[in-house]
Amino acid sequence: MLKKAVEKGIYFFKRQKSPYKVNLGRLLLQNFSFGLTQQYQSIYITELGASPLELGYANSLGGLASTFITIPVGWLADRYGIKKILLTGISIAAFGYALFGAAVTWQMTIMAIIVTAFATQMTRIVCPMICGSTLASVERTTGMQLCDTVSAVPRLAAPVIAAFLITMFGGLSVEGIRPLYWMEVAGLLVSGFIIYKFFVNPRHRGESEPPKLAGELRRVFEEGVMVKRWLALTTLSVLPMFMAIYVPLYAKELKGATQYTLGLMDAAYWTLIVLLAIPLGISADRFGRRKLTMLLTPIYSISLLLIVFAPNDLILIVGGLLGGSIWLALVTEASLWVEAVPKELLGSWSGMRGLLRGLMNIVSPILGGVLWNFLGPKYVLLFLAASQVIKLPILASLSSS
Repeated sequence: MLKKAVEKGIYFFKRQKSPYKVNLGRLLLQNFSFGLTQQYQSIYITELGASPLELGYANSLGGLASTFITIPVGWLADRYGIKKILLTGISIAAFGYALFGAAVTWQMTIMAIIVTAFATQMTRIVCPMICGSTLASVERTTGMQLCDTVSAVPRLAAPVIAAFLITMFGGLSVEGIRPLYWMEVAGLLVSGFIIYKFFVNPRHRGESEPPKLAGELRRVFEEGVMVKRWLALTTLSVLPMFMAIYVPLYAKELKGATQYTLGLMDAAYWTLIVLLAIPLGISADRFGRRKLTMLLTPIYSISLLLIVFAPNDLILIVGGLLGGSIWLALVTEASLWVEAVPKELLGSWSGMRGLLRGLMNIVSPILGGVLWNFLGPKYVLLFLAASQVIKLPILASLSSS
């Protein structure tokens, strides 16, 4: 059965267009690089001297810096090509992680957070545009989940490798984590070279003059389907992206998790994605993307409850495993929102949603820090769990597809 699934995946991949394939190669290297530090970044910053509330302020500044580029980036990608945006974003990300590696105080990480948030927003906006432009509608979720499955494989190994490297370099401390950032910079530079050498823009509208940005945004509301409802859903959907910085910190500070436990939590998260992304993508395309998203979202809430009440490391790792359901839900949800507008408006629509994500990136980390300081650390995770349950009625009201 596994062999048959692999063969189908290979066949699906072979018949896709070049931009989809090259982007997958970029993601493989980029995800391994990100996986080295993501689970340990909040700990790195607090080890440099930041409190949980200061950690929230720092991440909020990153959100502020990246928020207002979102709509212009999507619009520019529509007009002048995805490749330029990808190359720019990867280059900026490499510089940002170099700043992390060079930081000697937590205040120095603020600029690193700002730069990497800026870069991440750029690549996040254009990545779904590649799938939206190259994959047929009837198999879009399958293609997106296949991309996530393959590109997530390095994330299985990266946090565990990072745990061993941290031990080698001095333990769960600043000096133990610092070298990982320089390895991350090297990986990003290689992924940028892949885009520079092999990526070709998937489409070009061929207009003599690009349309006015304001006109494009107006068309999104006029020609889009349930746009306002999608924006409300986005507000809740992105909370886990920006408040998740507190999850590994909670595991370390409240549950005594070591670097190995933290690494296994992250590896387990991506294991669920690797195992289920393709089957769920196929199921979503056949039986309903909205229904599948509604099934996956509460599982993430359960994962947070397991971490809050975990009596031992094993339950923490199980919580990490089930936490991967949020990624599966978001990718399935993304295969829906790309159909909310005509293809030629994908950049502007993605940019508009990116602007909203950016605003939430400003608010969410500070909110998490306030909850941590004034109510208690567990309330950060409980709030996240509740937010995902609240979004289900909005999701249920969207057109079924």
